Amino acid sequence: MRIELGLLLTLVLGIGFVCQWVAWRARLPAILFLLVAGILAGPVTGLLQPDKVMGDLLFPTVSLAVAVILFEGSLTLRFHELKGIGHAVRGLVTYGAVLALGMLACAAHFIGGLGWALSFLFGALTCVTGPTVIAPMLRTVRPNARIANVLRWEGIVIDPVGALFAVLVYEAIASHREGHSLQVFLGTVACGVAVGAAAAFIHGNLLRRHLIPEYLQNFGTLAAVLLAFSGANAFAHESGLLAVTIMGIALGNMRDVHIDDIMDFKEHLTTLLVSTLFILLAARLQWPLPQGTLVAGLLIFAVAQLVIRPLSVWVSSLGSGLTWRERALVAWVAPRGIVAASVSALFAIRLQGTGMTGADALVPLVFLMIIGTVVFQGATARPLARWLRVAEPEPRGVLVYGANAVALDVARALHAVEGLRVIVADDDWEGIRIARMEGLATFFGNPASQAADRNLDLAGVGHLLAMSTHRELNSLVSVHYREEFGREKVFRLRNLSPEESHGRVSLAGSLLAPALFTEDMTHSRFHELLKAGWRIKATRLSEAFDWPRFVEQYGADAVLLFGVEGRGDLRIATGQRVLEPRPGWTVVALVPPAT
Repeated sequence: MRIELGLLLTLVLGIGFVCQWVAWRARLPAILFLLVAGILAGPVTGLLQPDKVMGDLLFPTVSLAVAVILFEGSLTLRFHELKGIGHAVRGLVTYGAVLALGMLACAAHFIGGLGWALSFLFGALTCVTGPTVIAPMLRTVRPNARIANVLRWEGIVIDPVGALFAVLVYEAIASHREGHSLQVFLGTVACGVAVGAAAAFIHGNLLRRHLIPEYLQNFGTLAAVLLAFSGANAFAHESGLLAVTIMGIALGNMRDVHIDDIMDFKEHLTTLLVSTLFILLAARLQWPLPQGTLVAGLLIFAVAQLVIRPLSVWVSSLGSGLTWRERALVAWVAPRGIVAASVSALFAIRLQGTGMTGADALVPLVFLMIIGTVVFQGATARPLARWLRVAEPEPRGVLVYGANAVALDVARALHAVEGLRVIVADDDWEGIRIARMEGLATFFGNPASQAADRNLDLAGVGHLLAMSTHRELNSLVSVHYREEFGREKVFRLRNLSPEESHGRVSLAGSLLAPALFTEDMTHSRFHELLKAGWRIKATRLSEAFDWPRFVEQYGADAVLLFGVEGRGDLRIATGQRVLEPRPGWTVVALVPPAT
């Protein structure tokens, strides 16, 4: 049955969304589900045949999509951040990456039977990780902060660096295949660098001088990226990918250029393109694979996992201060992602067009490496982290937004409960100073800012209590942390009573998080009760002293705030959630003054 192009793209978008949703629920990289869906739809069942349906549109579509993906990845590289990422990360993204590239090339040549040119291209494509695959794995593995920072920064920095590696190696291969001299290759590289730098300079100055209105900035940036890609290719064949990579790096490091909204737009666009692209590319895989490719791919993956990655990490982290246990987990976790899959498929299509021997095996080998690292490391990294004793505890802790008297009293009470990590965050220096003096972990600044995304260590934290006196900021922080913790783990303390806030609630709609403690509890009422002598008390219940006995002793007016189960799980009281404390729980309650 022939599928029309419009129906094909619609089906691919729908399948891509389902894969992204399943990945979100499973806390695994989406690339795994996208590749599996593409393989099932294409070579396994034959329902999806992109070459027949898209025809001559396939290659331009893939090329433009890869250009946008590379630009988005390179836009995140900040030169000033390289100074603070630590010795281990600098090693991993420089000489460690070059060492891994060389060893992977040798494995592809001697095990996979690829020629040296294709082997080095394979090494350049598969020596990098990326934030899109590292972030979901870190949420699953939950290593300590030092390991998480090393792996996260490696993925952020090496993603555009790896793209640059791959593009340069490909340019050298393509130039040689077309009979060009070294001079032509250097000219191609120079053209890509010049066009990319010029495009970034022009577009950056237009943004800096506000010559493009905000509602057109995303549209204008996308047009500029595609124009730079096509223009560079028109000047020098195959220089477009290098141009957009350089453009992203240059634009991301220009001063006084506000690109946060552009980055958000590019991130959403990249999610759409990746979801579509990976399904189409996986559907193009040959099945059965070329003779010996499956065995060779599995062997290369085994060598990369057990030899190449540990050796490159060991060399890169010498003198870094990481313990051997931490280095062992860093050496185990290195999933491959977007750059490897998308760029390898594009290069394979181009090289196959030139008749290069072995180009048809490049994509299967790269995809086997991706699937192998994601599946194997996703299944084994968490048990290994526990065995090495470098895993963080379950995310039972609390981030308290607010350093006022009420928030600090609540933070003190939770901090006193064994096993609960508590962080107080606010931009009120006096409140943060008091919290620090009392031994509480703190973050000075807005917990919904980019600085918090980079520097706020949330290891072991899984709940948000928005308790500042700023109602709008409480809502903003709550919305921000829904994605991090989940909607059911984010709460706020009312600043207005239900009667006062009725109209505002109807306008806010689903933006509001559940109200803490009781429906009529507000920040001002809580503060008045504390001033009147009420206090927050934590008590461990037992069979002899259960919750009814607690109420009998402290009065029916006592307000139950939190309950901590025997295994350490935190339960938070709200107007809609009535807690039923049991023996073995630790209850935290607001109790009236002693009579």
